[in-house]
Amino acid sequence: MKIYIMTDMEGVCGVVNHDDWVMPAGRYYADGQRLLAEEVNAAVEGFLEAGASEIVVVDGHGAGGINPIHLHRLTSYVRVFWYPFAVDDSFHAAAWIGQHGKAGMPFAHIAHTGWFNVLDSQINGVSVGEFGEMVLCAEEVGVPSIFGAGDDAFSREAAALLPGIETVATKWGLTAGSGDECSYEDYMKRNLSARHLHPERARELIREGAFRALTRFREQPDSFSRLQLAPPYHQVTRIRHTADAPTHTLVREHPTSVAGLLNSPGTVVEEVTR
Repeated sequence: MKIYIMTDMEGVCGVVNHDDWVMPAGRYYADGQRLLAEEVNAAVEGFLEAGASEIVVVDGHGAGGINPIHLHRLTSYVRVFWYPFAVDDSFHAAAWIGQHGKAGMPFAHIAHTGWFNVLDSQINGVSVGEFGEMVLCAEEVGVPSIFGAGDDAFSREAAALLPGIETVATKWGLTAGSGDECSYEDYMKRNLSARHLHPERARELIREGAFRALTRFREQPDSFSRLQLAPPYHQVTRIRHTADAPTHTLVREHPTSVAGLLNSPGTVVEEVTR
């Protein structure tokens, strides 16, 4: 079986904050890259043990999160900058490693959707974060989502969107509330407190979770939910106010394709005074 792994950095166990750990200028960026690669490799080991024959790892972090020299030797690596991030109908299933929760999730760690300026984004009325957007892209080519690892907010988000998906939580945010009242500048600093597992324990759980997910998928594929929306596609994204600009709404539309929708620049249709 051929497995697609989408990655991000903010949901990785041991990644403590945004500026120091997931940005190239950060003092712990190389350590964050290594922690992500080791979580990916743990999932790869679980998938291989459960019968995967090919695994493709996609670097989905905006600034880049993977140094390929650290990846498991039986993987291949993809870096691409537009949707659907190289997922196609050759894959049997998709998984996520290092995924953070969407904007507005309570008790989340470094939560955001695309960037910290987003309040909420909905496609055809369904609230989605980065995970949900890529789930829809994978579904568009018939690829189900079976496994994800990240912070507990992501695990809760994934379970609500796709009941039955196998998830592993490796850290827990400590900030209550949605933060909807925050400006972009304030929200970026808001969800930085968390309790982390030891990274080695996190990797043990990820390997076990990946094994369970693929084993169950091979034996009971119908036990995994599917998120399928009917075209045409309409996305409404609420953008937070900043020190210099009010809250506004960005709208995207596409008649046939989720990937086409997400690649669209969109149109500002509303501005409101905060």
